[in-house]
Amino acid sequence: MENKLSELKSELSIELVRILDYWKNNTVDLKLGGFFGSINQLGIIDVNAPKGLVLNARILYAFSAGYQKTKQAQYLQMAQRAFHYLCTYFYDKTFGGMYWSVDTLGRPLENKKQVYGIAFCIYALAEYHAAMESIEALVLAKELFELLETKSFDKINGGYFEAFTQGWEFLATPKLSQKDQDSPKTMNTHLHVLEAYSNLYKIWPNKKVKDSIKGLLQIFNKHFISNSGHLHLFFSEDWVLESDNISYGHDIEASWLVWEAAMLVEEPMQLEMTKQSILDIAKAAIKGLSEDGSLLNESNWKQTSWNKERHWWQQAEAMVGWMNAWQLTKEPDNLKRVFNCWTFIKAHILDFDKGEWHWGIFDDYTKMIREDKAGFWKCPYHNSRMCIEMMNRIG
Repeated sequence: MENKLSELKSELSIELVRILDYWKNNTVDLKLGGFFGSINQLGIIDVNAPKGLVLNARILYAFSAGYQKTKQAQYLQMAQRAFHYLCTYFYDKTFGGMYWSVDTLGRPLENKKQVYGIAFCIYALAEYHAAMESIEALVLAKELFELLETKSFDKINGGYFEAFTQGWEFLATPKLSQKDQDSPKTMNTHLHVLEAYSNLYKIWPNKKVKDSIKGLLQIFNKHFISNSGHLHLFFSEDWVLESDNISYGHDIEASWLVWEAAMLVEEPMQLEMTKQSILDIAKAAIKGLSEDGSLLNESNWKQTSWNKERHWWQQAEAMVGWMNAWQLTKEPDNLKRVFNCWTFIKAHILDFDKGEWHWGIFDDYTKMIREDKAGFWKCPYHNSRMCIEMMNRIG
């Protein structure tokens, strides 16, 4: 088993560099600054594509974390480029916070304040500070944290609202994307606020951040984690459930992100309870596993209706989620799931022709899903982070 883990670590070390090199070599916008907003499945750049906040924050994270792992100066230079563009063009100097998107010239395009996107900025800025000891990044991360606590936190019902206008008024249609439901509170946004605050707490162990992480963990236990282990996804302002979807990728992703946050702030007795909760989530996610080792996209709660596409990010999160479960339980089946998933990724998701990872594959394996190779949602975050997390855990 040690030999297999060592071999896996070696392959992931190579894959991390392959991912980062793709983004360094193909996505830099030398003419207008920052990074291109879209590259399609065939490698064709759309020079007129808007530049999204999530994309640029995740690029900052990936190169900051990648530099720390590889110590290659070229990745630090990319992180500096991403940091400069994010601060120069996405930061709202009038109302605070970050624009959702800008045009190719860096002018605000969608000036709404989406909490999900701002959370990723905090996450990335904390990682950049860890790489660079950048005081400027830490100051901005603190500012964004205070903004979310002041503007987004629901002081009556708890939790965080989804989205606001540029001036921080409630947004009538807060949904994150066309694929999401128009609900004022979602599991997905809370998960990434939790993730962001955890990364911030690592570099700034502030009591207020710690208390906010504890509050988020309580929300997960009270509202998001169901009795079956699956996560509830969409809610009203006062926590009435508004959906019956199961997202298997979010299940397994939450299982290790919630545990990471709990390890930072919880006392031993409470931590033991959280351990059981996150293992329940990982166990529930098994229902989305295919025989080929891949993780399916979604189903309804009764599992009578399925979306059996295999997307890149779900496979990346499955690797870390079941590695985490194996480390906590030493159950061989959890480690077997890690290896099976990596086998599937190598066979169907890695693009050895044009680089990076394919968006995904349909259930019948006859066609790739023709979505962006790099774009508003297709970023070097899930896959580069998986490589780093797995290398650290094996190491």
